[in-house]
Amino acid sequence: MSRVEQAIQRAHDAGRSAFVGYLPVGFPDLDTSIQAAIALAENGVDIIELGPPYSDPVMDGAIIQEATTAALAAGFRMKDLFTAIRAITAATDVPVLVMTYWNPVLQYGVDRYADDLLAAGGAGLITPDITPDAAAEWIAASERTGLDRVFLAAPTSSDERLDLVVKSSTGFVYTVSTMGITGERAELDRAARTLVGRLRAHGARRACVGIGISTAEQIAGVSEYADGAIVGTALVRALRDGGVPALAEVARNLATGTSSVRSAPEN
Repeated sequence: MSRVEQAIQRAHDAGRSAFVGYLPVGFPDLDTSIQAAIALAENGVDIIELGPPYSDPVMDGAIIQEATTAALAAGFRMKDLFTAIRAITAATDVPVLVMTYWNPVLQYGVDRYADDLLAAGGAGLITPDITPDAAAEWIAASERTGLDRVFLAAPTSSDERLDLVVKSSTGFVYTVSTMGITGERAELDRAARTLVGRLRAHGARRACVGIGISTAEQIAGVSEYADGAIVGTALVRALRDGGVPALAEVARNLATGTSSVRSAPEN
């Protein structure tokens, strides 16, 4: 199993779902973003998801867009991503996935990006805007390096698309809870439960649900049927409003939701 799969399995062995926490790298500055990611690892997060700032974030909600815009304005460069990952992985064994739009990877060079990510200690990529049928170069690079490749599945995905996503993904399948951009929602779409069921039917061993999850209660609900829950906006808001101490407190609170009794099959 990859480090990401092992992290999910350790959570399951402890009788809980996995907690995946997202933060934009470079916000509010590079050093603070590194300390913030380490704080996630120290306060219940099983997998860290780092988002490099991007000028055209088609999937991000207002709070994350605000943070990534600030990081870009502060001078973020791609090399800073690998600096951050190197520092984070030196301080914690929690695996670090990069949540990135595809154009920066393409501009950097797919093989070069994979090699630099591996050298920095990264665990793989989540790629929201590229589908497996268009990702042959990345699939080849990930197979060569052993990095995880996490593709997205949406409630509107056809059975053929889900089959391709399941066969192409490693680590887990990123299961989109509802259509639209990231952000907090008062009530998660019931489509998430149905989608995870469809992914299981297509052979998915690990499915983590993201988009719109912002409370421990919502994490507990997701934990009943999925392998993990992904939280972004609530963590970014905490970091923005209260710095690393507030982020740590919010992460600890959210982590309490992972101990809900799981009905998903053990892997």
